[in-house]
Amino acid sequence: MEREISIKEIKGIKIGQVEDVKAGTGCTVLISERGMAAGIDIRGGGPASRDSRLLDPLMSAQFIHGVLLAGGSAFGLGAANGVMDCLEEHDIGFDVGVTKVPLVVQSDIFDLTVGDKDVRPDRDMGYEAARRALEAPNYQDGNYGAGCGATVGKIKGMESCMKSGIGSYAIELGDLQIAAIVTVNAFGDIYDWKTREKIAGPLAEDGKSFLDTVSIMKENIAVRENRFVENTTIGAIITNASFSKAQLCKIAGMTHNGYARSIRPVHTSVDGDSIYALSVGNLKADLDTVGVLAEEIMSEAIIRAIKSAEGAYGFPAAKDLRE
Repeated sequence: MEREISIKEIKGIKIGQVEDVKAGTGCTVLISERGMAAGIDIRGGGPASRDSRLLDPLMSAQFIHGVLLAGGSAFGLGAANGVMDCLEEHDIGFDVGVTKVPLVVQSDIFDLTVGDKDVRPDRDMGYEAARRALEAPNYQDGNYGAGCGATVGKIKGMESCMKSGIGSYAIELGDLQIAAIVTVNAFGDIYDWKTREKIAGPLAEDGKSFLDTVSIMKENIAVRENRFVENTTIGAIITNASFSKAQLCKIAGMTHNGYARSIRPVHTSVDGDSIYALSVGNLKADLDTVGVLAEEIMSEAIIRAIKSAEGAYGFPAAKDLRE
């Protein structure tokens, strides 16, 4: 029977987070000390990522040691250097004789318009997140880690957007464990996939009701000039089932269905939507079954990211609208 568990109960992975609350940015790192098979599927038009090509099934590396989700857009991609420093100090990585080289991939959201644009996740922040993951894992849903500066509903600019965050959801089905973690920084509106209720998006002038992003797009079909990529939903599926890189890329692709039923519109040219799929165990399980479960789990994690967020930086959160 399926039951909900905490993402912290997934064996074989450790999660650490650091955020700069004043600056409105942070990072969340997922670490496997023994290495994990990983795949990726990127469908947004503007991802900020590092070493994602490692996860191509044609590439030689069969395992990686860390996935870093962070803010700072492309400026924040240097934070992975700090994760690598920490892992090397802990003797974690691919053995090349003279040392061990940790393989760390990274995806970032755009949060430069939230707090201080000049403060981004850097080497020191990446190191601290990795240290916490290894020594005292501290994952929380909400305005933490990569979710610190996350916002949604920006089609009319930051003045009408809402605060979002990072969210997770995990289940156990027999011996199978699957978890999702996601930072929701989407261009589109957010829906509860079970009730079809809109739970976040651009706010109307009353500050309480929602505008509709797709309707606004339909009102003006002219080419929008000077658009920049300020949105991205980045996440990961973690399972104790054993899959190859190619199979994990397929699971990551199926998990995008969870994005599609919870975010509308999604996968636009101004999003960087990316999903990692990570295998941290040896359980034998059906790929399609895991993929279908991953869709549902990711949709639920998106809801948690919205509902756990606290209003900040002048942006209200979903819980503020309910009060």
